[in-house]
Amino acid sequence: MDALDHARSFEGAQAALRDPLLGSAQHRAWKTRFGPSGIHLFERASGLNILLDEVAVQRACWSRAPRQVSIALTNRCDLACAHCFAPKSRDELRYNTVTRWLGELDANGALGVGFGGGEPTLYRRFTDLCRHAARETRLSVTFTTHGHHIDRAMADGLRGSVNFIRVSMDGVGVTYESIRRRSFEALRARLKLIRSISPFGINIVANELTVRELDEAAGVAADSGACELLLLPQIQVGSGSAITTATMRELRRWVDGYSGPLKLCISEAHAEGFPTCDPLVEERGLCAYAHVDATGVIKPSSYHGTGVAVGEGGVLEALDLLAQDMAEDDL
Repeated sequence: MDALDHARSFEGAQAALRDPLLGSAQHRAWKTRFGPSGIHLFERASGLNILLDEVAVQRACWSRAPRQVSIALTNRCDLACAHCFAPKSRDELRYNTVTRWLGELDANGALGVGFGGGEPTLYRRFTDLCRHAARETRLSVTFTTHGHHIDRAMADGLRGSVNFIRVSMDGVGVTYESIRRRSFEALRARLKLIRSISPFGINIVANELTVRELDEAAGVAADSGACELLLLPQIQVGSGSAITTATMRELRRWVDGYSGPLKLCISEAHAEGFPTCDPLVEERGLCAYAHVDATGVIKPSSYHGTGVAVGEGGVLEALDLLAQDMAEDDL
């Protein structure tokens, strides 16, 4: 299993290093990032990562932006899932502001951006934004969605501009419908369209209800063409409860026994005790990941309640201030 926000795969790196295309004009497709683990090459079209870990990179040369940044474009959502941690408001980021941030992140070594919310497909210029990111930056573009607004027109508009899609599917059948208040069969129909856009994975919030259906959920995901299953142990939101110790044990047993075709991933906050792969062990914290919420506040993760507002100085200035605040808190 991979830990969330770590590079998805380093398989095939040795073969890729021997590929003569790396020395040809096609090297323009590769993005280079410098960090404590070495030189990181990334090709967004294939998702291939190459880590040159025998190269020592001086700290002054490290890329300034986090490796991955998630951006909540809007807090609007037409669902009301009890476990959702997103604020229930109509806050939304301005299109021109987001495109400016994308350019800054791209120029300073970020490898990918993940759009979320709320429900990102409700963002008024969502398709335009994905196209802009694909054409004007070298960032890998992903987004997380409940999937129900992706129709043929949206699929046609997104195709070629998105590198990976994460679809939230908590449980199957009646369990899914009790949580999402949407038809499970309608979701399965949407997955066929989503599959035509880009590779995709399924996200499942793991709790005492959904953990019992993981075999069936993994089967549905695989049959629908998903390549990944991301497990998100439930955190406490409002009056809701976090995943219990007993349910976590059950989740670990399921992971240990899984032998299906899907790649398993788990949220980094709950990765301890699971057989995770972390090829970038020295790239932690804000060096690896940051989140910008729909009010324009940058945080260490979407779960954090406080952060630093991104002002006219841009994302990197706010990131530096956030790092200072975190360092002071640790004193």
